[in-house]
Amino acid sequence: MRRVRALAGAAVAALVAGCGGDPATGPADATGGVTGTVSVFAAASLTESFTRIGRDFEAAHPGTTVVFNFAGSSGLATQINQGAPADVFASAAARTMVTVTEAGNADGTPVTFARNQLVIAVPAGNPKGITGLADLAGPDVTVALCADQVPCGTAARVALDAASVALTPVTLERDVKGALSKVTLGEVDAALVYRTDTRAVAAKVTGVEFPESARAVTDYPIVALRDAPNPAGGRAFVEYVRSGRGQAVLAEAGFQAP
Repeated sequence: MRRVRALAGAAVAALVAGCGGDPATGPADATGGVTGTVSVFAAASLTESFTRIGRDFEAAHPGTTVVFNFAGSSGLATQINQGAPADVFASAAARTMVTVTEAGNADGTPVTFARNQLVIAVPAGNPKGITGLADLAGPDVTVALCADQVPCGTAARVALDAASVALTPVTLERDVKGALSKVTLGEVDAALVYRTDTRAVAAKVTGVEFPESARAVTDYPIVALRDAPNPAGGRAFVEYVRSGRGQAVLAEAGFQAP
């Protein structure tokens, strides 16, 4: 468990203090600012925007290095609760975040920093002429969805139920990037993914909007983690994501304001 590491950390607290760091706040540079590695576990749909935010954060905090683990939110939550060392968790679902807070692994209360909606991703030019969810049930249309346990899969099921559309996907992917890749590789005719994901590969994919997506808006909560290797860095990264600079990057990527 993550809290076990705190016991080991106490044994080396004196050594850390002697090296100029504070075990209560994490590494600090000569001016008292944040430094060192900041480990961020983030939903796969945040890959492009958080990568850019990470570079901006490093520029704003010389001496820091942001390391990301992008994957499905449910898998990341499991890793955190099993003791994986991380400073920040950014989830694509409040429900998944709850599993981390209930395990006692959050340092404070998670805060929603962005929202996202689904679109139908189709190859550029939309060769099948797909205009809505009902078209996905056609006999000659192959569809990729995210697995039900990850946020994009949960949102897809809500939207499909709202449209009274029943379909059998040819594949269920572990995260939204996996579902999108099936379209970009030409392995399926369509996939239900987030609007931001189609924008990231706009040269290859068209995002078809559909009204039922409003019934399945996804909230993105973020929190610094308890027993983090770099707690000061984690808190600073959360603040940066919520700042005007971080929010501008997210808006440009297509995320909605919280």
